Amino acid sequence: MTDALHPLAAERPALPRGRRLPLPLLVLPAVLFVLAVYVWPTLGLFRTAFNEVGPTGAMVETWSLQTAREVFADSFTAELTLNSLWLSLVATALALALSYPVALFLFRTRSRFRGLLAVVAIMPMLVSGVVRIFGWLAILGDRGLVNGIAQGLGLISTPMRLVFNWTGVTIGLAESIMPYMILALLAGFGRLDRTLEEAARSLGATPLRCFLRVTLPLSLPAIALAAGLGFVLSMSSYITPRLMGGGRIFVLATEIYEQATTNTNWPVAAVLAIYTLVLLLALAVVARLAARRLQR
Repeated sequence: MTDALHPLAAERPALPRGRRLPLPLLVLPAVLFVLAVYVWPTLGLFRTAFNEVGPTGAMVETWSLQTAREVFADSFTAELTLNSLWLSLVATALALALSYPVALFLFRTRSRFRGLLAVVAIMPMLVSGVVRIFGWLAILGDRGLVNGIAQGLGLISTPMRLVFNWTGVTIGLAESIMPYMILALLAGFGRLDRTLEEAARSLGATPLRCFLRVTLPLSLPAIALAAGLGFVLSMSSYITPRLMGGGRIFVLATEIYEQATTNTNWPVAAVLAIYTLVLLLALAVVARLAARRLQR
């Protein structure tokens, strides 16, 4: 209808439009928070990496690459890097092998207890890492649950060494990253389609062949995402290698803590921290590129 048919329409006051804040003002609080909490401390870390330690052990403020040269010239740094990479790789592979069936079951189940089961799967995230480690020490110790059952069944005569070594650290680290990997897998299972599996089964494919040819390829992006997340978390973990290793396992995270607290050598700790940060960023980029390539 036109305004001629409604003579009172011209007398209606125009509705006031809500004032919209510009986009920069909307994101300003988040930007300030990131700058204060992440960027500023990181810049301070970079600044500390250029300092040196004097003969008395005191830090000398300067602009020098001498500390970085000494750190990277030391063969112990290469050993720490290889230890960290190998531990993260093994722990991530173990956690992925255990997390994938759990996540796939949670994704497919139609049970009314699905939400409860999901909460149970990620419940370790709600418990302190220190508490979980002491729980593993009680389970895997010389007089723990595993050795007690094995000795009671006559499988072993002497306790197995499952703590304060690489075995214990790998088990504890894999368990600590499993909840995060389950969430990552659930988030990446969006491409799974049950109709494709049903079509493969109707064409005569066995359950194993259907999984290998249909389910697994479609879930590769989710696997890449979860593996990248688990690897990064493993590389940056300190509590598990420190407590489960009993001071006998040396990785980048434990060495950074040792240099910053026990030796009070902040420049060396800053160099190692920046080195670890660069490694983590590179690994995150590789994982992201792999996930995108698999998704295509």
